[in-house]
Amino acid sequence: MPVHFSDDEMASRARRAATAFADAGIDALLVFKQESMYWLCGYDTFGFSMFQCLVVTAAGERVLLTRQPDRGTALHTSNLTDIRIWADREGVNPADELVAILDDLGLRGGRIGIELDSYGLKASNWILLEAALDGACRWEDASTLIQELRRTKSPAELAYIRRAAELADDAWDAAVSRAAAGVSEAEVLADMQDVILRGGGDYAGNELIIGSGPAALMVRYTSGRRTLDPQDQLTLEWCGVQRRYHAAMMRTLLIGDPSPEHAAMHAACRDALLACESAISPGATLGEVFDVHAAVLDDAGYREHRMHACGYGMGAVYAPIWVDWPMLYSGNPLTFDVDQVFFLHMILLDLDSGRAMNLGHSVRVTDDGVERLSRSSLDLVVR
Repeated sequence: MPVHFSDDEMASRARRAATAFADAGIDALLVFKQESMYWLCGYDTFGFSMFQCLVVTAAGERVLLTRQPDRGTALHTSNLTDIRIWADREGVNPADELVAILDDLGLRGGRIGIELDSYGLKASNWILLEAALDGACRWEDASTLIQELRRTKSPAELAYIRRAAELADDAWDAAVSRAAAGVSEAEVLADMQDVILRGGGDYAGNELIIGSGPAALMVRYTSGRRTLDPQDQLTLEWCGVQRRYHAAMMRTLLIGDPSPEHAAMHAACRDALLACESAISPGATLGEVFDVHAAVLDDAGYREHRMHACGYGMGAVYAPIWVDWPMLYSGNPLTFDVDQVFFLHMILLDLDSGRAMNLGHSVRVTDDGVERLSRSSLDLVVR
């Protein structure tokens, strides 16, 4: 499996990274985020859960330090050629081996950026690394450097996201066809995942979320499946995924006769989602769009039942969660720009009445608004 992008695109990413390094005044970056590794060189693994680091210098040199099981993965999926292995043995300290690589690259005494905000750098490994770096170089937090470059998608990335969105719609169609009284959540979940994988998609960055009855209010995956009652609610949150690129959707469908309360909640979610789409344009802030969402739901009487965020970025992400930076919440000053992709989710969880209603899909920012990536209707689905 080769790198999923052209040589020209990968070279363009390298140039953009070099410019960002120069602007930040750093001599190298210690890359611990798997998303950054994938974007920079195509490297695709779950081995980042162990100690692993990609060293990228301002001059464009790249060295990957990883474990033996990922040597073949790196050679097979990336454009890396310098891959070094730290061996599993009692008392090993891979941080010392990483500093030795910095010495090999002439970086001793240099200014180094580090992706501290990363699932790939757990606290125990950071303690080892911080000690090893002491006296070797000056370091600073550069967690958002590549993250910021990843926000705006190339045409090739958008093609993967559009295919992911098609798979998400296909999964929703499968769920609607399967869901009915007497059907197990397991059957719904299996059909959704089957459609995605048979369509050439990938596993998502976290489990597909499913919950019915009281669990429809959890909006989290938990173990244990339930059978749908004649009168029920089923919350689903899932992603179509293509080449690690995600396109999320969210729905609550009803089993049996819909109550007026559920119908009103759905209408409020739909109004809020449409309002958010209308509010997004280049230069608008994420906080402003959150405020639009909040105003619609608050005016409808759901202030106590809405969330404190209404969406987040979409891109190529890895476990443990498919949420990509940044998030839409109150006061977020970051602005939207063309060819950025976001998941907008309108979530109402009434813990007092036990009712849930959720509605969401992914959109691309355009020159004057958004392109909705989902073909699915926003109508309330009742089975």
